Amino acid sequence: MRGDVIRAEPLTPEAFAPFGDVIAAGGKADRLINQGMCERFHDLARLDFGPGGRAGISLFRARARALPYRLEMLERHPEGSQAFIPMQEAPFLVIVAPDDAGRPARPRAFLTAPGQGVNYLRGTWHGVLTPLSEPALFAVIDRIGDTPNLEEHWLENPYMVEI
Repeated sequence: MRGDVIRAEPLTPEAFAPFGDVIAAGGKADRLINQGMCERFHDLARLDFGPGGRAGISLFRARARALPYRLEMLERHPEGSQAFIPMQEAPFLVIVAPDDAGRPARPRAFLTAPGQGVNYLRGTWHGVLTPLSEPALFAVIDRIGDTPNLEEHWLENPYMVEI
């Protein structure tokens, strides 16, 4: 069964704002540092690690997904934000959904430009890491703590995501 189709749209800060932040070195840098040899794009994400949590940096190595992509599950992290920063310049899919009384509403899909990363706000429903090519290595900045920080929602009717 094919399922309802979602078309991925380009990832822009304005379109993604309800779900989080686009992390990218675009436009004019905030300042020059390191003897004028380095541009600093400052404070690009609203990181949030909740009470009792701390920031952690992990590396995720993921296998590429094929298109069209079958979206069967969304997850969220109620205790903190989660940032994904690709360590290669290749696009990947970003799938998010607004909350509807504790369940994900209709998802939206975005296609990153090479070099863009994302930060999901605390509690934002999102798809799993979905690279479209390999190698797929990501730096992930998220909450480290002792309380549960993962909720999964399996969809009764999966969606097909296309570009």
